[in-house]
Amino acid sequence: MRQPARALTIAGSDSGGGAGIQADLKTFQELGVYGMSALTAATVQNTFGVQGVYPLPPEAVAEQIRSVGVDIGVDALKTGMLFSGDIIASVAETVREFGWTKLVVDPVMVAKGGSELLREEAVNALKERLLPLAFVVTPNLPEAEKLAGLAIRNDRDRREAARRLVDLGARHAIIKGGHAEGPEAIDLLYDGSRFVELSGPRADTPRTHGTGCTFSAALTAGLAEGWDVVAAARRAKAFIQAAIEDGIRIGGGHGPTNHWAYRRRTASGGAPEKE
Repeated sequence: MRQPARALTIAGSDSGGGAGIQADLKTFQELGVYGMSALTAATVQNTFGVQGVYPLPPEAVAEQIRSVGVDIGVDALKTGMLFSGDIIASVAETVREFGWTKLVVDPVMVAKGGSELLREEAVNALKERLLPLAFVVTPNLPEAEKLAGLAIRNDRDRREAARRLVDLGARHAIIKGGHAEGPEAIDLLYDGSRFVELSGPRADTPRTHGTGCTFSAALTAGLAEGWDVVAAARRAKAFIQAAIEDGIRIGGGHGPTNHWAYRRRTASGGAPEKE
């Protein structure tokens, strides 16, 4: 039997199941990739918001990563909620230790309800320790502003922010357009020399909890399977587009996306295959 592609998520647990390692593992599974996890923190949350955050010791995070690395192996990995500078340092050290190159950094900073998921002191650690190891960094607009150090008001600003993120060491940057305005949600991919736009119709729905986690997990799954960045990003865009549009009614607040929507669309011939 052929060994499946293997993807590791290093992130926080979402007790509500819509984001964090829960969203990542659901996405890996839906895309036929074997998923593994290293927990950075347990969060107490539901569709109304985050009620508590309980981080793990940095050494516990590193031990989980090493345990997976020495036995099962990792074809691609992603980070989500890292919370503190010490955890970021521990993750970066362990990634360097194994020499993994297909690292997707989703710089999770603030939850949908406004709760802080990355301490202020950890932003520099993210920029200095983790971004130089990133194959792709996938910020939303507020996160890109924070990391790049400029206000993003138009397409020119977005392109400059993407350039700055690559200058910080990331091989590729994808600035997501979900926080922008307009009928289309446009994600901007930059590889150091060219820009590629990934566009989809904007959906008017409150069921968007975990969109960033899900997109970056779908991207990681593609990289684990050996897809190039543009092909993996296009499928990730199609995956999250389906997940948002074919929403499910869970909870009374910012509900989760529908992680099985893409598979159902693919089965009926409605989703793109690898280019």
